[in-house]
Amino acid sequence: MGLFGRIKAGLKKTRSGIINRLDSLFIRKNFDDDFYEELEEILIGADVGVDTTLDLVEHLRQKVKEEKLTEAEEVIAALKQLLLDIFTEAESKFELTAEKPTVILVLGVNGVGKTTTIGKLAARFHKQGKKVLLAAGDTFRAAAIEQLEVWAERTHSELIKHQHGADPAAVLFDAVSAAIARGSDVVLCDTAGRLHNKTNLMEELKKVHRVIDKALPGAPHEVLLVLDATTGQNALAQAKVFNEAAPLTGVVLTKLDGTAKGGIVVAVARALKTPVKFIGVGEGVEDLQPFSPQEYVEGLFHAD
Repeated sequence: MGLFGRIKAGLKKTRSGIINRLDSLFIRKNFDDDFYEELEEILIGADVGVDTTLDLVEHLRQKVKEEKLTEAEEVIAALKQLLLDIFTEAESKFELTAEKPTVILVLGVNGVGKTTTIGKLAARFHKQGKKVLLAAGDTFRAAAIEQLEVWAERTHSELIKHQHGADPAAVLFDAVSAAIARGSDVVLCDTAGRLHNKTNLMEELKKVHRVIDKALPGAPHEVLLVLDATTGQNALAQAKVFNEAAPLTGVVLTKLDGTAKGGIVVAVARALKTPVKFIGVGEGVEDLQPFSPQEYVEGLFHAD
């Protein structure tokens, strides 16, 4: 299955909820206040978010009026373009740094699929012929270290770990130092997934940043936040806390295949002004895909 096929399949629940209602909505061919009100309900129901929805619908209303759009196909095309305008294709692209290693710090609360995402990224880079090193920075959960050990074995990656309860910053310093010494291409750093006191979170992440930068000036090169799409607007609340604590470079949205509210991708991109870099549309290793705004929007509207 190609990229578009995977994304289309992964968005099936969201699409069925949106397309079925949009089809009946656009059949009217009467773009009056009732039309826009129902469109708002559909988009909010898909977790696009209230602010984003109101903004989208207002811009659509203006576009329909100014361009004198009368056909359903024209209005759908205009809505697609407005959605695309929220994303920047270039910013969504993920590339490794020219000089190795590329250090990727991965954040997220427990249960969002953070460690699994790291494993899937490791598999992706290994398939590209890259030498990958995993850093078990979530030292608060022994299970997290064990999970990363399994992924290291599966993806033929090296692993740097310390004892359960060790200082996470020390683990990451050792990992980056080892990657430099061993000529690794990529370092994927796991972190604790506790959304505890915000001040503690900020201080912890600042320390991790400082220590990684000490090991390799300019690193980490990417700070990716993993969010569970099935948690909807709660994911957006988490994102805002982490965004305050660390300068995010991108978002990874997992479990899009498990929700009928895949519009959260739009809400996150607009609220955080942070590019979505990867999306998870299934359980398989291949189902973590680089995010393409064009494929996503087409996947939402493309009928089965």
